[in-house]
Amino acid sequence: MRKIGLTLNGRTLAKPAESRTHLADFLRDEHMLTGTHLGCEQGVCGACTLFVDGRPVRSCIALAAACDGAEVRTIEGFEDDALMAHLRDAFKRHHGLQCGYCTPGMLVTAYDIVRRLPEADAVRIRRELSGNLCRCTGYAGIVAAIEDVLANDPPPAAVNSMPRTRRMSATVAMPLAKADTPTPSTRGDTASSFESFPTREALEGVTLTRSARVEAPFSAVWRVVRDIPTVVACIPGASLEGPMQDETLAGKCEVALGPMTAVFRGTAAVRLDESAQAGQVRGGGRDRLSRTALSGALDFALRPEGKATRLELSMVYRLKGPLAQFGRPALVAEVADRILAKAVTALAARASGSAPIRPEPQKLGGFGLIGGVLRGLVRRLFWRG
Repeated sequence: MRKIGLTLNGRTLAKPAESRTHLADFLRDEHMLTGTHLGCEQGVCGACTLFVDGRPVRSCIALAAACDGAEVRTIEGFEDDALMAHLRDAFKRHHGLQCGYCTPGMLVTAYDIVRRLPEADAVRIRRELSGNLCRCTGYAGIVAAIEDVLANDPPPAAVNSMPRTRRMSATVAMPLAKADTPTPSTRGDTASSFESFPTREALEGVTLTRSARVEAPFSAVWRVVRDIPTVVACIPGASLEGPMQDETLAGKCEVALGPMTAVFRGTAAVRLDESAQAGQVRGGGRDRLSRTALSGALDFALRPEGKATRLELSMVYRLKGPLAQFGRPALVAEVADRILAKAVTALAARASGSAPIRPEPQKLGGFGLIGGVLRGLVRRLFWRG
């Protein structure tokens, strides 16, 4: 059991929950918020849709623990909301509900459509509703209700249409991309400073430390590390999306574990210390498909070790969203070790001059990666030495 602290329908609370408890069960069983309906319990039907940090989320596949520190708004939290009142009235007038089981999730999704897509037509509305299933209405009344609200100057939304976003890109330990924080823009620009990202202390996430030997002279390795685009290209799955501006960059990281692929896009701020041959990275990223956010802060340092170089890494990371179940320290450590091994080999090759300074981005993933990770976890489980 762990205590979950979040803001629920405008009220701050803290309550213990099992690590495996889904957000929908946490809300229904512990807080009697039964307006959140459970249908498929696989994230398919959309009946359990609610807002987490301003984004619609399937609460049946989101872990309550992953929402620690988040702002959650269920259908009950819109009782006095003017925009939701307009939507409820339009659903009633256009016969947008029959049995009503899908209606809470439909209303939350409709609320998101109206606040985010003020110019949406019927075709776009149907596309946006494709993740919410209704077995009664044929959707015609629901689409008409949303069109009605859009056409009649809807009042402003109470839920912020630009949710909080912490963003991060890739650096020397693990590829980090784009997650949820209040300050930087969510539209991919890099007009943000190092101080705008959360510090290690503020993240309160999982700590991962690693040390690796780079088979190249100290001065040559630092020369390569100072060239951030080259470092990013050395990290499997990572790539930049635009030039670096001052100390900030935008990028993406694609990781495939067997048949499952996540693409995190975001920004990071990098600060180098020339005198100490060290640096810091802060930022975050988001996988749009799974709506999973990753935020982190990384400290790294180089020191000479004979004719080679020792690379020391210390990172704090935090995952929020459906993929948080894959963020367990043992699993992340195995993936990080494989990423680090490939990155160190690439750094050594660039520093020694045996490979191009600006290499092509490497790919990360496939069944080979998941097989290696599983083998590593088995070794950890049975190793007694």
